[in-house]
Amino acid sequence: MESMDTLYGLEAIDSWPVPTAAAAVVRADGTLAASHGPVDHRFALASVTKPLAAYAALVAYEEGAVELDEPAGPEGSTVRHLLAHTSGLAFDEHRVMAPPGTRRLYSNAGFEVLGDHITKATGIPFAEYVHQAVFEPLGMASTTLEGSPAKDGVSTVSDLVRFAAELQAPRLLDVRTVAEATTVVHPGLKGVLPGYGHQSPNDFGLGLEIRGTKSPHWTGASSSPRTFGHFGQAGTFLWVDPQVRAACVVLTDRPFGPWAVEAWPPFTDGVVAARGFEIHR
Repeated sequence: MESMDTLYGLEAIDSWPVPTAAAAVVRADGTLAASHGPVDHRFALASVTKPLAAYAALVAYEEGAVELDEPAGPEGSTVRHLLAHTSGLAFDEHRVMAPPGTRRLYSNAGFEVLGDHITKATGIPFAEYVHQAVFEPLGMASTTLEGSPAKDGVSTVSDLVRFAAELQAPRLLDVRTVAEATTVVHPGLKGVLPGYGHQSPNDFGLGLEIRGTKSPHWTGASSSPRTFGHFGQAGTFLWVDPQVRAACVVLTDRPFGPWAVEAWPPFTDGVVAARGFEIHR
């Protein structure tokens, strides 16, 4: 009988030019469809940290600690701007490059400002807050934030399976909040998608990249425009495709580069094409 990891094409990661890789597919009901590789190995997440940090910020919003449209960051910027990379802050500098809401400037600095803002609002260091708000209630016992909310998460595929399930069937947040997080903020803005160049438009929600019509892209040619998630420069990604009602997590320990640009889209197309998904158009 064909194994589930073979059915979903996950064994393709064995041919990638990486020292270590693990992958999993999660159905919309939160159940594990398949996994492959050392799923309990801890990997640096790089920018796959951002959705985890954003989710904690949204918990703070639902708890009443912050409002999405309260001032945060540069003058005129809000929590929403920071989450959507429209605060105007530079990539890795606390330097304003544009008025808030006018450009999609992908910003690690913006997420660091966001973490500081949540810390001040809650009185809890952000690393501890994200642990209490997200990691602990989801049972993500092997996940830690070890520095910047933009890029210093460490986790396992097993833990991110739990987060991928949460994104599809929320328990920590109201489903309406998650729907808002996966809806484009400031539609039509152009921007640079790191590793893929200028995109027009460069759609993002609240801490989550939205595929839309971007080309080239790290997801597959068959991924729906509604697909959302994030990839990281550590050679990591997590996507959720509401149309196929599934999510996929892949973690590696080789930095993102041409190998990933070549390998990731056909891998995702193989997952999307797998038998057993109920397509919702």
